[in-house]
Amino acid sequence: MHIRVVRFAEVTPERIQQLVADINEADGPPPGIPTTGLQLLFDEAQGTAVVLQLFDTAEDMRKGAEAFSAMDPSETPGTRISVDMCELTLDRRLTG
Repeated sequence: MHIRVVRFAEVTPERIQQLVADINEADGPPPGIPTTGLQLLFDEAQGTAVVLQLFDTAEDMRKGAEAFSAMDPSETPGTRISVDMCELTLDRRLTG
């Protein structure tokens, strides 16, 4: 699994609420984005958000990155401050 990790600043609660509503209303990812999942983390106190975009392969992540990078900034949570393209090397979850 590959994960594109995008960090945003200048994020408001209202913007997060709108994005979550838009995503929940959508039938799936935007055209041309072969993502298998999405996670959104929001730190209201700092006004930051981290978006985790999940992909099966590095090639899918590259294609998704091209499409996401071309998006209008008004479609993002805030000001993009970093992007990391990662391979998942450990996913350990504790149950109990």
